Amino acid sequence: MKAQSGKVTGKILDGEYNDVLAFANVSVKGTEKGTTSDFEGLYALKLKEGVYTIVFSFIGYESKEITGVSIKNNQVSTINVTLNSSVLLKEVMVTSSARQNTEASILSYQKKSATLIDGLSIASINKTGASNIASAIKSVPGVSVQDGKYVYVRGLGDRYTKSILNGMDIPGLDPDKNTIQMNIFPTNILENILVIKSASADLPADFTGGVIDIVTKDFPSQKQMEFSVSGGFNPSMHLKDNYLTYEGGRTDFLGFDDGARGIPISTAQIIPNPASVKNRTLEPITRAFNRTLATEQKISFPDFGFGFNYGNQFDVKDNKLGFIASVDYKNTTNFYEGFENGIYQKPEERDEFELRFDRRQRGDIGTNNVLASVLTGLSYKTLKSKYNLNFLHIQNGESRAALFDQKTEISNAIDVVKDNLEYTERAITNVLLSGKNTSEDASFITEWKISPTYSRVYDKDVRLTTFIKLPDGFTISSDAGFPNRIWRNLEEINAVGKIDFTKKYDLFSSKAVFKFGGLYSYKQRDYSVYNYEIAFRNISPTVFGGDPNTILADENIWTPSTNSGSYIRGNFEPANSFDANQNTAAAYVSNEFKIGEKLRTILGVRAEYFTTFFTGQNNLGSQIYDNENTLEEMDFFPSANFIYEYNDAINIRMSYSKTTARPSFKELSVVQIPDLLTGVMFLGNIDLKPSYIDNVDFRFEKYGEQAQMFAISAFYKSFKNPIELVAFSVIAPNQFTPRNSPSATVFGFEFEARKNFNFISESLKDLSLNVNLSIIDSKIKMNKGVNQEFDSRQTFARDGEVIDDTRQLQGQSPFLVNAGLNYNNKTMGLETGMFFNVQGKTLEVVGFGQNPDVYVQPFNSLNFNFSKTLDKEGKSSISLKVDNILDEKRQSLYDSYGAVAQPFSFRKPGIAFSLGYSLSL
Repeated sequence: MKAQSGKVTGKILDGEYNDVLAFANVSVKGTEKGTTSDFEGLYALKLKEGVYTIVFSFIGYESKEITGVSIKNNQVSTINVTLNSSVLLKEVMVTSSARQNTEASILSYQKKSATLIDGLSIASINKTGASNIASAIKSVPGVSVQDGKYVYVRGLGDRYTKSILNGMDIPGLDPDKNTIQMNIFPTNILENILVIKSASADLPADFTGGVIDIVTKDFPSQKQMEFSVSGGFNPSMHLKDNYLTYEGGRTDFLGFDDGARGIPISTAQIIPNPASVKNRTLEPITRAFNRTLATEQKISFPDFGFGFNYGNQFDVKDNKLGFIASVDYKNTTNFYEGFENGIYQKPEERDEFELRFDRRQRGDIGTNNVLASVLTGLSYKTLKSKYNLNFLHIQNGESRAALFDQKTEISNAIDVVKDNLEYTERAITNVLLSGKNTSEDASFITEWKISPTYSRVYDKDVRLTTFIKLPDGFTISSDAGFPNRIWRNLEEINAVGKIDFTKKYDLFSSKAVFKFGGLYSYKQRDYSVYNYEIAFRNISPTVFGGDPNTILADENIWTPSTNSGSYIRGNFEPANSFDANQNTAAAYVSNEFKIGEKLRTILGVRAEYFTTFFTGQNNLGSQIYDNENTLEEMDFFPSANFIYEYNDAINIRMSYSKTTARPSFKELSVVQIPDLLTGVMFLGNIDLKPSYIDNVDFRFEKYGEQAQMFAISAFYKSFKNPIELVAFSVIAPNQFTPRNSPSATVFGFEFEARKNFNFISESLKDLSLNVNLSIIDSKIKMNKGVNQEFDSRQTFARDGEVIDDTRQLQGQSPFLVNAGLNYNNKTMGLETGMFFNVQGKTLEVVGFGQNPDVYVQPFNSLNFNFSKTLDKEGKSSISLKVDNILDEKRQSLYDSYGAVAQPFSFRKPGIAFSLGYSLSL
């Protein structure tokens, strides 16, 4: 009978620096079995079933014994250890249990990091029961999640947060954002997530709040296969028979359109006027367009999803080949009844305080979102090198249908009803090829990465039909706008290559690390808009009876014989289209060394040469750009990180760095892009400048046993030319544009504590509390002068109102609170917890003139998680989650002196329940 066996694997780290310990010894006490770590500090040892003591050792370092290592058949035990250098000539042995060691290793990377890092290991993620990064990362100090998918660090907006995948830039499904959607990454493919809050020379310079590095698994220790299914139900949204939708394509469930929403005519087609002599093609052109313009009511279905991942490792002579694959699919439905959007203004008279609405929308909106992702990876590892090839594809399709009333009082006093149908198809395809080579003694390391990405965002046949309400019916006129059909195509190519060199050497009788390298990034975006509308000839729109679907009915389409009816007009819009590219060439050098025995010092400088070229024109055609250089900057970004290692448990950190925030493609342009649902218009600003930020950080951190820790941080940031989205002018309250302000400052504190309850009783060792709090104060100096923000605020100030020349920074939350109470009993396979998150009232839209400021209101998020294994091997498990237990509402409100707050937007997400099952084979 064949003996049953399992594996023990892990990583050995150098305790003096946050680096791996290559070629260290691993042995089983009392036996002759053993192995050594490879150049990445990784080891693997196959053992028969039983309980062992594993000994880790290296010349010049203390040895460590890990007792109680349990090996079970076909299972892998992971033991990560850190060995500290020893100044003693005799052998030093440190003993720890397997359980204590595993938990302590979660914070090891954070403790020894050269920069200020808050890490989230896969073990930490599993505590929350989160199925994706967005659900889990809210527990990191100073981190908040917007729209359930975008992560902001230290309350700063998206502009100041950057996401990278395995150390490389990657655009998200919304290429205008620095951060990729975090809800697209299933947790089962992750190794860890690093939130880096202080800069170093080897990191990109375009971040201020933090860099979020998503690290995926690349080398499984043994064969692993897992299936998972999940379902979600929200009583406020699902199984509603009045859910709004419309007839789409047959492949909508796969996240892409089957062509049903494509432009039905050639984009080069000249559309004749019905009064033209050559008007014969107008009728077939009009009949080619999809006739569906109205929303329809159907039953809304619950959410569902499934996932599959596989990984294995194979021996190829003396080398190893690793493979991973992951497929994830989610189908979610949202239905917001009674949503509200509003545009409010201050009265002309200074002694009147209550806001008047210029436009107010109220109605229902239904959305269906399909998100599918595929990740595959191939790794080949030799004694002194490793090569990886990863492929990632994300497909997203979102259909939306809205029916709402709109009342306008100031700009145009009419009441209308609107049907809005939209479909957005997004896709991102990324390939990462990387290599790592080391010298004979692992003292010189070369790492290189090449990563091309192709992303697409297509708005397909966005339809808006507006009927004006009459006392005896409905009509259509230019006062409210003719029925609209829009196609928007965005395609972006992103190619990034980087190389890093690391040399380990001795300086002042201590270990030192010298790093240098370079990066080149090329981004090219093509954005085009095709806008059509439905006009009428010799027919009164009152005959449609307020039904959008009758507008293009056979009997109502214009024909040459009748010379009456509905017809299509419009074409390509050069003013809303552009072609642009951005280029970044960077080089850096840094050195890590010790001053004395306790002060680690990391000094570096990064140089970045950045250019933007733009092709496009403004709405009037008076400004035409043909591949013109609109931005060119050569900047140097110094950084300094100091870590005073008071003892093995306490670090005191200080750091300084200079970073930047650059305008996006859309912002640095002359385009005008409307949102048909809200009626808001975005206007580009070709004169924008980059923002530059000086960052200072201080942190005291104390680490305890069993993953306990305490940390308090302070940070200060000084902004030059910060970019903010503001109202374009007093007479256009629904038009917004990005503008530079002179300066801004941000000052804040962070507090974090992780504590279990074994200090009360050993029986409570499985109960732990995680609390973190951020308090942040921000001030931005307003632009002064004619038609500038400060003067416009003074002009429209209310009686008794005092206008300061500073205000809160846009997107900056004044406070963030995260708390989690978690119970994890590994013997029972039971884990459960309550998790709370809230951020303070945050400036969303900067007011101008009569337009008041808009603030996102606090959303008190309280969630519950429960998971339980169903067998003693822990191969199958169920999970239950309840989100938004407090039934909070998401709303943004206008805030004006002496006035009752009025809604800018209002949504009620309701309480969501989800149930999941996973099976490992």
